[in-house]
Amino acid sequence: MTRRILVTAALPYANGPIHIGHLVEYLQTDIWVRFQKLCGHRCLYICADDTHGTAIMIRARKEGRSELDLIGEMSESHQRDFAGFGIEFDNYGSTHSDENRKICGEFWQALRDEKLVTERTVEQLYDPEAETFLADRFVRGTCPKCGRTDQAGDNCTCGHTYNPTDLIDPVSTLSGATPVLRESAHLFVELEKLHEFLNQWVSESGALQSETANYLKGHFLAEELRDWDVSRPSPYFGFEIPDSPGNYWYVWFDAPIGYIASTQQWCDRNGEKLEDWWKSDECEVHHFIGKDITYFHTLFWPGMLKTAGYSLPTKVHIHGFLNVNGTKMSKRDGTLVKAETFLKHIDPAALRYFYASKLSSRVEDLDLSLTEFVDKVNSDLVGKVVNLASRVGKFAGQTGLSDTYPDDGGLFEKAAEAGDAIAEAYEQCEYARAMRLIMELADAANPFVEHAKPWEMKKDPERQDELRDVCTVALNLFRQLAVYLTPVLPSLAKACGELLDDPIVSWDQSQTPLVGRGVNKFKRMMDRVQLENLEKMIEESKEEAAAESETTDSPASQYNDSDQPLKDEPMADEITIDDFMKVDLRVARVIEAEHVPEANKLLKLTLSLGGDETRQVFAGIKAAYEPEKLVGRLVVMVANLKPRKMRFGLSEGMVCASGPGGEDVFVLGVDDGAQPGQRVH
Repeated sequence: MTRRILVTAALPYANGPIHIGHLVEYLQTDIWVRFQKLCGHRCLYICADDTHGTAIMIRARKEGRSELDLIGEMSESHQRDFAGFGIEFDNYGSTHSDENRKICGEFWQALRDEKLVTERTVEQLYDPEAETFLADRFVRGTCPKCGRTDQAGDNCTCGHTYNPTDLIDPVSTLSGATPVLRESAHLFVELEKLHEFLNQWVSESGALQSETANYLKGHFLAEELRDWDVSRPSPYFGFEIPDSPGNYWYVWFDAPIGYIASTQQWCDRNGEKLEDWWKSDECEVHHFIGKDITYFHTLFWPGMLKTAGYSLPTKVHIHGFLNVNGTKMSKRDGTLVKAETFLKHIDPAALRYFYASKLSSRVEDLDLSLTEFVDKVNSDLVGKVVNLASRVGKFAGQTGLSDTYPDDGGLFEKAAEAGDAIAEAYEQCEYARAMRLIMELADAANPFVEHAKPWEMKKDPERQDELRDVCTVALNLFRQLAVYLTPVLPSLAKACGELLDDPIVSWDQSQTPLVGRGVNKFKRMMDRVQLENLEKMIEESKEEAAAESETTDSPASQYNDSDQPLKDEPMADEITIDDFMKVDLRVARVIEAEHVPEANKLLKLTLSLGGDETRQVFAGIKAAYEPEKLVGRLVVMVANLKPRKMRFGLSEGMVCASGPGGEDVFVLGVDDGAQPGQRVH
């Protein structure tokens, strides 16, 4: 039965180039879409540039050009990079489009009609010279917790989180001016009114991975949902809210609606109806996103869709981040590689295959080890798959294929039977499993050629029929592998189709062998990946990063998604062992934990250091932890930190944690057996 499927990948932000971390998502999605199309389903791959927000406005201002000029250039760059990696969209639009403005208005009116919008005054830092309100990342100052200078607007390298208004001696990174506090009216969506619906959808729809559903139920849906701030005051690059002059929809309001607007563009071009794709029970809607934007796509977005009468996601496929050589990507180390830089040095098919060999349906980070990358691509693709064709290709052009399929000991039949398991793995986004199954078939096929030794048959005129049979078996087994790999390696599928004069267009082609036909001249299909080329790529990336740091001071260049910081915190200054020994790290047990009602980010913890000694600590982990789940846990605390008087009480230390802040905070744990009060060395 033919399915109708609409697929989206998260919209890339128009503030910077595509890099190999972004490509995890767009390649994962492209593979899934290609598989669906190969199986004969109607499947659209929809995307667009995410173009609004303060970062775009500020960058355009600094570069002395209009926002329209900037986002136009970035759209061309993004689409060029995607095409270089064989990523094919059915429509690639922009959130700054007439279609998006119109549909945003439709969503907004639906929220108004349901009385989900409220207005209240918000106090923010304002740059009097740049004449704009400042987002967190456009403010730096002294940490109110530890006193470190030149810290970000919402968190310090010491691990403390705060509001920008809490910074000591704040400075605007846009102009260097001292910001002032100003009030402005903001519009909020009262998400709590949708709590019952969202809880049911998260729990029962089956649209989310189990770990994601459990995370949402434990961290957000277990308590009252906070109102969602969906407006920004002028100046702001975006769509002005029709019934609230001077205010603009926040970028995270209009960005997901861009999925629908981009689909509308495709429908207009192809004479189809939007309702058949976004308001039909017969159409599946699949979103592919990174784990950093889970909150927006699994709470805000379903709530908006429900209210406006659009289809809810059938599935939200969430993936992890990319690390390189075991660590997070870094411009300084040259591992934050731009897509265009990668294409200068390495065949994009190699990256498509490597990612596929690592991706599963789980929310897991994947690691791009350079040596593993070289070994896996060369061994699997060059040494097994392409080798199967190259060892007989130069002979088959003269012999052609046999009129009937020869006896191959059951190899073709076994590979045909494996098609269902491989297809199921693709369908479930278990690409790593699919690649393993395919390589098992390649491992079984190659000994056939090795034992037959066609290069020796070529020398004997009396063995030409035998040679033709060997070529027929080898090329048909290769063709099966090419069909199974088509979603991952469209370039290899194209080369196979050209060799056998039979384009690969259907999954079912893996089930029937080709016979009784000629074979075209064999052409080299893939080269081995050289480690030195990867090393050159890394060096070039380092040079690009250095050049960028010299030519721009735009704070917007530090971010890859709308209002979302890159998780690439600078290392602290180098210290000696004597410096380190001044910090008294102790094991402590949480004996009490509770909310601080008047604080947005703090929990009040009572920590035991053994015996009768206890400490009261205020920790900025409210968004990440439920208080009751911390009680009884062993943690690491800084025991000799000078107590700090806060309006909530006295904080007598600091709990050690990692992460950028907000929901992504991870309290350091201690193995069982450690005792409260023990020093950490």
